[in-house]
Amino acid sequence: MRKFLILSLVTTLSFIACAQKGIVKDASRSLKSDDLNEARALIKQALNNEETANDPETWKLAGDIGDKAFENERTKEMLGKESKPESMYNGLMESYEPYLKADSLGQLPDSKGKVRNKVRKDIAATLKANHPFFINGGIFFNEKNDFAKASKFFETYWNIPTLDLFEGNKDGFMIDSTYQTIKYYSIITAIQAEDHERALKLIERATAEPFIENSAYQESDLFELMASEYIQMGDTASYLEVLNVGAEKFPKSKYFIPNLINVYIREGQNEKALDYLDQAIANDPSSACDLYSVKGALFAEIEDFDKAEAEYKKALAQDENCERALENIAVSYILQAQNLKDKSAQQMTDRKLQAENDKQTVEFYLLALPHLEKYTESLKARSADKSEITGALIKLQNVYYNLSNLGVDKSKELDIVEEQLAN
Repeated sequence: MRKFLILSLVTTLSFIACAQKGIVKDASRSLKSDDLNEARALIKQALNNEETANDPETWKLAGDIGDKAFENERTKEMLGKESKPESMYNGLMESYEPYLKADSLGQLPDSKGKVRNKVRKDIAATLKANHPFFINGGIFFNEKNDFAKASKFFETYWNIPTLDLFEGNKDGFMIDSTYQTIKYYSIITAIQAEDHERALKLIERATAEPFIENSAYQESDLFELMASEYIQMGDTASYLEVLNVGAEKFPKSKYFIPNLINVYIREGQNEKALDYLDQAIANDPSSACDLYSVKGALFAEIEDFDKAEAEYKKALAQDENCERALENIAVSYILQAQNLKDKSAQQMTDRKLQAENDKQTVEFYLLALPHLEKYTESLKARSADKSEITGALIKLQNVYYNLSNLGVDKSKELDIVEEQLAN
């Protein structure tokens, strides 16, 4: 009786296994007859059954169904017939993961420890032939604003030449500037999809791989994107780390060092900011107006006015119309005049000393005046924002008023400025 039960059980299991393999055959027949809906329904059963789910042929057939959907629509397109591009590219992507699964199962050793991968050759041929069309799929979904899907297509184009199944057989893949550009498209579309974690992983992968010169972007752009993604994710420590790497790797970039300077200024680390300012000026003399002005402002902040004045004069030597330096050097002189004025009012009782103090105060105001007047005229000439012009006029009003009170008649100029402020 027991022997009969065991035989019955074996027979039942064999029947189930045969039934599942029959489903795979039925799916194959449906594929050959171009009934893709039926083929998909049948292969889905086989993929979810333990009797056939670990068979490379099952997964290859699943990939073949997607590839057939792709080929059907592509043939229509080539013949000028009405086609369904979305179905075509969905079929292309439908084939990819099952092919990878089939190949991975095919690489498993058999009971004798040997690998007999019967599906690899066909899969490799199909993927190599289909490789360029993943770019087309990415462009198609990008134009539909489905950025997540577009990114996946571009990434798949990036992935295929790196697959194990092409190890030692990469002939036919063009690892050129186009390949490098598609990496960038994969990243940019992931950012557009607001999938910042995935975008960051793609950027990190791209920066770890050899960079190929291309017309779409520079290598430094990848590190700029990485820094930007860290900011999006609120990771300021990593952001600062990328800025430091970028500053060292791309010293002539106008992104990394200026942003490092801003970070150090915000954190009150003026010495570090000054060091990078010197490097930034050396790298980009054309930005001397702004960079020397920032440097001067850092010295003015700690009331080292002599050093501040020297930096502003360097900026003006490079560009006599540098608005930032014109305004800042004027403000520096005004602050020094105001300090002397306050000192004279609060601390001095000796009239002779007070007169000397007032004389120095006048000198500082007079030093400020030509720079401030030139700055104001420059703003007016370029039709600057009204708030900027008003700010400059208020400073002029202050200087004219104080000079008039200290014996230098600027009443006419003061009247003109006050009239302009009133309008």
